[in-house]
Amino acid sequence: MLMDGKGMRTGETACRKKLLIESHSERKGVFSVAKIMIVDDAAFMRMMLKNILAEDGHEIVGEAMNGKQAVELYGQLQPDIVIMDITMPEMDGIQATGSIKSLYPDAKIIMCSAMGQQQMVIDAIQNGARGFIVKPFQKERVLEEVRKIAGGAR
Repeated sequence: MLMDGKGMRTGETACRKKLLIESHSERKGVFSVAKIMIVDDAAFMRMMLKNILAEDGHEIVGEAMNGKQAVELYGQLQPDIVIMDITMPEMDGIQATGSIKSLYPDAKIIMCSAMGQQQMVIDAIQNGARGFIVKPFQKERVLEEVRKIAGGAR
């Protein structure tokens, strides 16, 4: 009988590793890993989103504090998904979404809004946003929207 360095039979170690990988894959879903850029003027909100997304295995490729920065960074980073706040200084999320979509028609943008901003969400979707999440963030809702929008993004 072959033993590994931890006193386990080698077949047992391989089986445990396989189970870990399978359960990890099932929990995350087939299309779970995406390169994401987060855009919000509030550092705390960016940090909350970053923690939720990183815990689910997504890669945060960049952050911006306003829409103007988002438009500039998008071309450099080419993220799979952008999660963008609506209300920000310099350039709001609706304008930034329109600018990004005019340059990169395939961009996948999810808008963040506070309760009571329904008209702004409608405006954002008319400017090319593909989805939205409401603040305060609920982990499962954020992940559900990212998985839906990712649709195979890698």
